[in-house]
Amino acid sequence: MLVVYRKLSAVEPYAKALENAGLQPILEEARAGLKIGQCSGLLLTGGTDVDPALYGESAAPATDVPDKERDAVEGALIDEALARDVPVLAICRGMQILNVHLGGSLIQHLPTAERHVRRTSDRGLPAHRVIIEPGTMLAGIAKKESWEVNSRHHQAVARLGKGLRICVKDAKDGTIKALNFLDGVTFWRSSGTRRIRRTTASSANYSQASRKCYRLP
Repeated sequence: MLVVYRKLSAVEPYAKALENAGLQPILEEARAGLKIGQCSGLLLTGGTDVDPALYGESAAPATDVPDKERDAVEGALIDEALARDVPVLAICRGMQILNVHLGGSLIQHLPTAERHVRRTSDRGLPAHRVIIEPGTMLAGIAKKESWEVNSRHHQAVARLGKGLRICVKDAKDGTIKALNFLDGVTFWRSSGTRRIRRTTASSANYSQASRKCYRLP
């Protein structure tokens, strides 16, 4: 699986989680001309906020200085993945760039950001509860109506990208945490190798049937 990153130290937990799930990570720094090539999947990781100019807005005071090169590189990789029917695992910023690239927009700074930027002693420990929409792929994977998750983000999906559907919201304030995309899933910002390892294994197995675009924490 191709793993796109900007800082090598930040991407190492993703690589370890993929290895624990039986997948081989191919680490590549975001750069112009990067292709999926012979990789059988694409992993878009967390990082700097997506450039708000891509969804027609000016930057809010709390929004990061954009990494325009990375935005462009990942947008091109999303196009390649969709054209070639390659599975995509989009985590945190990855879900945001996917939504924006498909015509969606973001809330640049949540009024309830303190609820979604939770610090626990173990970054993989649950921080709050989310509600899973019945009948969605994630509901079939989770086998329950709610899930305790960790959380570390100050932005969220506003307008949905083309072909996306909300499948998970925060139990308290309704912040969008997950999106159905065609026959796949995008999901919220989770941290911690333990949680990534467990859910990546499930999504990796499902990808053999779906062969579309999905993301799990």
